[in-house]
Amino acid sequence: MPRIAFDWGMLEELREEVCKANLLLVSEGLVRLTWGNVSGIDRDSGLFVIKPSGVAYDKLTPESLVVVDLEGRVVEGDFRPSSDTATHAVLYREFEKIGGVTHTHSVHATMFSQAGVELPCQGTTHADHFYGTVPVVRELTPEEVAEAYEENTGLAIAETFREKGIDPLEMPACFQKFHAPFTWGKSATDSVTNSVALEVCAEMGLGTWRLQAEANGIPDYILDKHYLRKHGAGAYYGQK
Repeated sequence: MPRIAFDWGMLEELREEVCKANLLLVSEGLVRLTWGNVSGIDRDSGLFVIKPSGVAYDKLTPESLVVVDLEGRVVEGDFRPSSDTATHAVLYREFEKIGGVTHTHSVHATMFSQAGVELPCQGTTHADHFYGTVPVVRELTPEEVAEAYEENTGLAIAETFREKGIDPLEMPACFQKFHAPFTWGKSATDSVTNSVALEVCAEMGLGTWRLQAEANGIPDYILDKHYLRKHGAGAYYGQK
């Protein structure tokens, strides 16, 4: 495929990052077989890099990744892009400030997706990453599945965040009912970090309910303190 007038050097750097981010899914125990995918976008060009469909993680290289545009059309690459490419494309179009998207079938987070149960913030671990309850996205209709399944998955996620007035930067995660979780972030790597956090918080949430079935969430003032000290205007967690 001929190269076109974009900063291909920047895209090569993005390929490297997205490849490493995909391999993090394996080292962090978030995927089995070839389940899951990570992408990262170059906003200047409007192109994003994503894992190829069905390629085993131990065979993954930066060169094997696929470059696509925001309509999901392949711009460069020898493989078919992930079957979830259209979902990623919608999320990049709808959530204009994000830089990376991760989709996994990690065990505990997928339990919440399959059950269609939201994950309230039960403690400070959750509050450090997610500002409140992780939402469930409605199941798709038969028509949505038949017509454009992956695109409609992304549209349903965007619809949920719009209708509930949720800021996708403050809540970089959701559970797609009957499917699995999606997370996003400032970069491909950041989106994987949020997937790791979501899986851990989902496991902790289930354990909390086993110990205390009536647990109904952290007080707002503790949630605010922990989230804002890390993500707010006056954040002081970590190093500058």
